[in-house]
Amino acid sequence: MAGEADYHTGRPNKVAVVGTGMVGSTFAYTLLLSGIASEIVLIDANRERAEGEAMDLNHAVPFAHPTKICAGNYSDCRGAAVTVISAGVGQRPGESRLDLVRRNAAIFGQIVPKIAEANPEGIILVATNPVDILTHVTLDLAELPANRVFGSGTILDTARFRYMLSEHLGVDPRSVHAYIIGEHGDSEVPVWSLANVAGMHLPGFCAENGIPLGPETMDEIFRQTRDAAYEIISRKGATYFAVAAGLMRITEAILRDQNTVLSISSLVTDYYGIDDVCLSLPTVISRRGIERVLRLDLSPQEARGVRKSAEVLRATIKSLAEPTKPA
Repeated sequence: MAGEADYHTGRPNKVAVVGTGMVGSTFAYTLLLSGIASEIVLIDANRERAEGEAMDLNHAVPFAHPTKICAGNYSDCRGAAVTVISAGVGQRPGESRLDLVRRNAAIFGQIVPKIAEANPEGIILVATNPVDILTHVTLDLAELPANRVFGSGTILDTARFRYMLSEHLGVDPRSVHAYIIGEHGDSEVPVWSLANVAGMHLPGFCAENGIPLGPETMDEIFRQTRDAAYEIISRKGATYFAVAAGLMRITEAILRDQNTVLSISSLVTDYYGIDDVCLSLPTVISRRGIERVLRLDLSPQEARGVRKSAEVLRATIKSLAEPTKPA
């Protein structure tokens, strides 16, 4: 039922969305159609944009579910079970990735403390890229428990991986169980060793069904997974439908206290030698946020890959802390 309260606390299911660009507005629309939120607050530096999105969404309410939708300020994050941050800027032509990180980190420096001050009991879900770095930045700025600050991470990469595999295997993507872990980016790692259909690891499933799955095929499936965003952006300018659906799935797991396993980005401690960096691993999500991070039995190659991914992210975090060099 729309507007249902959390059965543990009786609190209404309020969600705040900070940043009403394509990702934020598409997520809000997806959230409205789901009917699981009683209230959606839209916050944007461009107040008129947030107001326009709220008006448009309110006009969809008669076709969807009774939901209170309004444009607001950071103080309106108060009482939200989840605040989703999709605010930020895109990469300029010729701009380095580090410069982009610095600009978005500066934006987060303005907005995260305001969110945390208004809603110290809520969960912060980061969607802005580079999501792993900005999740780490948010943790430092918010000064909230690590189980209540995390990023969308590789939830989208994992969905893409499952879809690409399903196309090759000829089964429903929901029946393919496989994960992308590590960075949401070029150093991400496919966990081939644990991928399965109906509990059958892929080599056995493919042998049983006469489906080829050699190294070249595996490399191509992963390449299509890793490079999907580039392909989509080159055609339509941005990605937002699938990531909005991913954010919706995370939010649903929180609001409905589902203890769902999702590949989200969080602070990693003592994982294959990795510490103090945010990256994605299969994680149990509930109304309290992160319940626990699952420790996968990775192959030696996969373990090396996720450690390398952590090194890439740690180097960026270190560079972010360094003073900006004069031009």
